[in-house]
Amino acid sequence: MNESSPPPTSRRARVRAPELTGTGGWLNTGGRQYALSDLRGRIVILDFWTFCCINCLHVLDELRELEEKHRDTVVIIGVHSPKFVHEAEHRAVVDAVERYGVEHPVLDDPDLATWKQYAVRAWPTLVVIDPEGYVVAQHAGEGHAHAIERLVEELEAEHAAKGTLRRGWGYLPCSSSNGGGPYVPPEPQPTTLRFPGKALLLPSGNFLVSDTTRHQLVELAADGETVVRRIGEGDRGLTDGPADRARFQEPQGLALLPDGTVVVADTVNHALRLFDPESGRTTTLAGTGHQWMQGEATSGPGREVKLSSPWDVAWWDGRVWIAMAGVHQLWAYDPADGSVSVTAGTTNEGLVDGPGGEAWFAQPSGLAATPERLWLADSETSALRWVDLEGRVHTAVGTGLFDFGHRDGDAGQALLQHPLGVTALPDGSVAVSDTYNHALRRYDPATGRVTTLATDLREPSDAVLVGEDIVVVESARHRLTRLRLPEEAVRVEAVAHRTQRAATEVAPGSLKLDVIFEAPAGQKLDTRYGPSTRLLVSSTPPELLLSGEGAGTDLSRALKLNPAVTEGVLHVSAMAASCDDDQAGGEYPACHVHQQDWGVPVRLAESGADRLPLVLAGLDA
Repeated sequence: MNESSPPPTSRRARVRAPELTGTGGWLNTGGRQYALSDLRGRIVILDFWTFCCINCLHVLDELRELEEKHRDTVVIIGVHSPKFVHEAEHRAVVDAVERYGVEHPVLDDPDLATWKQYAVRAWPTLVVIDPEGYVVAQHAGEGHAHAIERLVEELEAEHAAKGTLRRGWGYLPCSSSNGGGPYVPPEPQPTTLRFPGKALLLPSGNFLVSDTTRHQLVELAADGETVVRRIGEGDRGLTDGPADRARFQEPQGLALLPDGTVVVADTVNHALRLFDPESGRTTTLAGTGHQWMQGEATSGPGREVKLSSPWDVAWWDGRVWIAMAGVHQLWAYDPADGSVSVTAGTTNEGLVDGPGGEAWFAQPSGLAATPERLWLADSETSALRWVDLEGRVHTAVGTGLFDFGHRDGDAGQALLQHPLGVTALPDGSVAVSDTYNHALRRYDPATGRVTTLATDLREPSDAVLVGEDIVVVESARHRLTRLRLPEEAVRVEAVAHRTQRAATEVAPGSLKLDVIFEAPAGQKLDTRYGPSTRLLVSSTPPELLLSGEGAGTDLSRALKLNPAVTEGVLHVSAMAASCDDDQAGGEYPACHVHQQDWGVPVRLAESGADRLPLVLAGLDA
């Protein structure tokens, strides 16, 4: 839509946008502090995110094209709203902004002040503010970039006609590297590795490390410091070929196969790659380069099936197992026929044990294989879990999405904080890279106890056993650190935390749940093959819900809460499919899936609300 187009005739709901406040200050602005009034005349998109959240990372990638295409009229502002205690540390937010290539201003809001002002209930949430400073749309979850771009084009035309749209950034201090605007990139740092993710020991005695932020693999000598070679050009991309021409995009997990080749979890490319250390060549095993979405194939030839943010890989029981963080599942790649398939998980986010097809995970991010068990670090539930040879899922440490901390002792009451790695030890125990506790922990199945092996590690994300030593990937210190495995545990002061999100007070008894979804402009609900919406509701503890749990197609539901359970969490998963309402699109218009999982802490109180609105897309009237 060009500037001469008439403004849309439909009346759009508008709410005055609250001011942006955050005690952590602004990042990526060259030290400048911004108010919404500084950005009047521009379309502002607020991205409420937290760096532990895989869906938030998906949205960062979804917005890159829109950000570039509308750079002279749109400013995206990340509002970092922490879930974990570690994410409230300013230094950690600074690291995350660099780690994930965030190229727009970020407001660090450790106290969730702006989150509360905008009544946000989920990570990620996108809020669109028009050039006059009014909120005109809100979207929870991922998959909304197409709808937001359509809205941006409408707003550009509408406010150009009204004279309220400003183009260009001449009035701001500009960075010559990006053509102007409020974004000022940080200075690059000359370290050998930059936020490395995972590592493995090659048969040669050298280390192979995924140098995640630089989009490369790096082979280091046995000292863990000397660079032998780099694999990959160092730019984002999905290209096969020799070491100097291959391209990756934020690679993470590595698994050594029996033939000496290495499988790479190429996370942001949503692909599995195969690196041959002998020839130096990289090829693609599985994935199309596009993210898997609900309703798409979950098995088939590897190169034809989409994946979703594979974070780690492990060789176990004759297949390559995949920690599919993006959809909270485990998948497997079978080299015998080149196929991929789901092995455990329903795509619902949470902690539920049992047969693989019924289990729930929350961003599985680390894998380690022993003959009898596949161990996994389930990061968002701060849990250590395992799969047996029959495919059943078990939990060793961890209770759910909202409890975390650093506490040793019996596994039933021990606490971790967003672990990303797990390593099998020779005595049958496992070492856990307890990332947000900056610690290396140990779980011993023989005793059922958790201990701390080492502290003062900066965001450890993986560890490799080398003789009597363990080499830890210190991701936020950009290095490998060698430790002697201690015979005795390190004593630490026990701490326990719950998420900082305030519980929503609701009335006991009847509660109306409304998931708000308005098909974006130019789209309509896709009802060609039946209902286009889905709603799944459950609770922790299960006794919280007397009725209303389960799956259905209506986005509104009457719940009945148990007055004997004073607090808990409502788990709500919603999906809506809409298609472009474009007659020129022919028989097969482009369709879009909008989806989000909410974990809503609730507290029962007689004065509480009897309605719980959750915005998937649109505004709650």
